[in-house]
Amino acid sequence: MQKKYLSKKWIREQTPKKLWKQANWRQKTASVLAIILLLCLGTMYGIARWYIYQQSSKPLELGATFIPDYAEYLGINPQQTLQAMLSDLKVKNLRLTSYWTDIEPSPGVYDFSTLDWEFQMADQYHAKVMLAIGLRQPRWPECHMPTWAQNEPASVWEPQLDSFMQQVIERYKNNPALQSYQLENEYFLKFFGACTNFSRARLVNEFNFVTKLDQNHPVIIARSNNAIGTPIGQPTPDEFGVSVYKRVWDGEIPLLHRYLEYPFPAWFYAFLAGTEEIITGKNTIIHELQAEPWLPNGESISLSNVKEQDKSMNAKILKSRFAYGEATGIRTIYMWGAEWWYWRMVVAHDPSDWNVAKQEFAAAAAQDNQLSYKQGQSKAAQKTDALVFRGTSLYQSAKIL
Repeated sequence: MQKKYLSKKWIREQTPKKLWKQANWRQKTASVLAIILLLCLGTMYGIARWYIYQQSSKPLELGATFIPDYAEYLGINPQQTLQAMLSDLKVKNLRLTSYWTDIEPSPGVYDFSTLDWEFQMADQYHAKVMLAIGLRQPRWPECHMPTWAQNEPASVWEPQLDSFMQQVIERYKNNPALQSYQLENEYFLKFFGACTNFSRARLVNEFNFVTKLDQNHPVIIARSNNAIGTPIGQPTPDEFGVSVYKRVWDGEIPLLHRYLEYPFPAWFYAFLAGTEEIITGKNTIIHELQAEPWLPNGESISLSNVKEQDKSMNAKILKSRFAYGEATGIRTIYMWGAEWWYWRMVVAHDPSDWNVAKQEFAAAAAQDNQLSYKQGQSKAAQKTDALVFRGTSLYQSAKIL
């Protein structure tokens, strides 16, 4: 029987139609599902390749998030940290935060001193700022509500939040360093952070409120990283953001606590960005690319040992993360963890991560300069061709006359 099925004659006699008739319902179901899966993957990959090609002529803009509260938490000087990022790493794109807890410690009393010096330093080094605004902003607990508002109903604290946001926007909307706003960081992410209000109506109202106050700067709304799908509900921002985390500690499954490496290839994020552009016509940026350790059970970086940190982030992994981000085709990327690079260098006396970041920011700047030069050469050649054509036309006209 085995020889019969392996014979060349038997193989030649098998047609798709005949094989389909011979198959049982399980085999047919499996075949249909396999075909659907291949079609879906093929479509996803096709969109990804289209998006990567479309973006390839655009400059690569690397940036980094900076949060002074986190620098203090690590035991490093916030101003020295930001200055090193700007002067040594040559970071030209910053994501800064405006925590409600820090700026309005009591109702109607505002302290902008920290955010003021951050903007001043960014302006001094000709860096551009994406300013996070709203209740939910980067770093734990995500929703940074002051204690005086925590026991109030939404009908009371939402107008207070709007008033706070207005103070922030009015103060910085004319600052030359301001480039954009990021409204409510990963607003609908429910399983991470101490947040309880996920009302779409509130997000829509806040978006309309911000765009009314400042019509000159784009508003970015971000999604979390690994969900398959496209945000189609309101509001539709000027740009979308996506976070990218590759290696995290998975403590959710009992007895299987371990580091988890997400298997998504870089082109998966090109597919997300490409689909977004096809459906909404909007650009996508990476607002957070993991570049620091994710330690077990929320362990503090400043109290952990370097060997444990190295399991989820070290210089070699960091270099691969930069490459991974660029391979997505998304051309604006903000790294997450610059404060840790500095801590590792000045406290742990290991500059390897800082040096990798320095090399990558320099390489991106060189790449952008080369691209700008080529584009300039191309424009000059087009202008020359136009002048030659015009001169030839004038000569021919004069010859005829």
